[in-house]
Amino acid sequence: MSSQWALAVAGGVVAGYGAFSRRLSTTVISGPLLFMVSGLAIGGPLGFDLMNRAKDPEVTRTLLEAALVLVLFTDAASIRAGDLRREEFLPLRLLAVGMPVTIALGWLVAWPLLPGLGMWELALIGIILAPTDAALGQQAVSNKRVPALVRGGLGVESGLNDGLALPFFVLALAAAGEGHGHPGVLETFLRALLLSGAVGVAVGSAGAGLLRRSVARGWSSPEWRSFLTIAVPVVTYALCVAADGSGFIGAWVAGLAFGIRLRPVPGGNGARADGPDPAESTDFAERLGLLLASMSFLVFGAVILGPALQHLTWRTVVYALLSLTVIRMLPVALALIGTGLRPASVAYIGWFGPRGLASLVFGLIAFEEHLPGATLMSDVIALTVGLSILLHGASAPFLGNRYGDWFASTLRTEPALRENALAADGADGSTTARE
Repeated sequence: MSSQWALAVAGGVVAGYGAFSRRLSTTVISGPLLFMVSGLAIGGPLGFDLMNRAKDPEVTRTLLEAALVLVLFTDAASIRAGDLRREEFLPLRLLAVGMPVTIALGWLVAWPLLPGLGMWELALIGIILAPTDAALGQQAVSNKRVPALVRGGLGVESGLNDGLALPFFVLALAAAGEGHGHPGVLETFLRALLLSGAVGVAVGSAGAGLLRRSVARGWSSPEWRSFLTIAVPVVTYALCVAADGSGFIGAWVAGLAFGIRLRPVPGGNGARADGPDPAESTDFAERLGLLLASMSFLVFGAVILGPALQHLTWRTVVYALLSLTVIRMLPVALALIGTGLRPASVAYIGWFGPRGLASLVFGLIAFEEHLPGATLMSDVIALTVGLSILLHGASAPFLGNRYGDWFASTLRTEPALRENALAADGADGSTTARE
């Protein structure tokens, strides 16, 4: 009976947030925060115990993995090569410099703070908590008062860094599990990276080609094209898992291939040939991914965060706080040296690196590998994501407005401000990443 009550409450939370989402979007009550707190209330030992990991282990993993597969696919499909050029230096620096330094610093800081974990388990902590999730600080990237360069850069970074973290994650997980009955690093490299990547390219390209031909020849109805798009990551994930590869890497690569193949190509006269719009093609998948991600935060609060809060130690609290501040902000500052951005912008970009869905799923996968330090790793990851949902969600409206005020006042006296580069170039600063 408890599962039925939990489902009823979850449905009520979705309905309530749907009814007031526009009003709540300008307050400190973000969607992820509302769903997480609702989960804490209905599940686990801190709530009404309507849901817990022991009762619904498969439901938890299936929901979180399905949400991440859709998010990885739609984020990758919506990213254009032009996004990296349009946003100039920012996303490239954040991804190429900031992210590796964040992983390394997270690894090193975990060493003295989390004794008992092995070298590769410490590395996993740094990798799992490196990807950012713009959805947790939506006002930070959607507030039009924030310069387009900063909004777009944060959005593109969030859209790509979870996929880029995947190879590091699967290899570190293989290294951590070697000797405990898990596949070795070489086998993981061949299956998870090469094979899964090849499957992703093949299925993503084939799906986009079929969609293009279907639209061009009038074979399909608009309603069913959305399901064709959703079938691409589902088929990719299933094939990769069946081959003992990584369904997540496959889904991300499939999204890249799908988006590239679906882009309009130049016609004979230099004009763009007609074809399905990639954004419209993935619109339903993005909405479904948003719903599943929201439900994932509810389940996270009920079955993962609740138990973790019972095992708090000063070490896990300190590491979680450092992960959201020094371990994120110092690499960002390093990556942006010489760009001409003001300290206010560097601080804003550094602060808004929320940890979300990707960290949750990676942490759940690592926990279920039964590594020696799995429980401690799970507690650290859960606490970090929980604090991120609270702090980033609550601070996004206030800091977005304050930073927007600073930008507007500074721009009046300094029209050549580096943060205004996109406006000076006539770009609109829109971002295709998940917001």
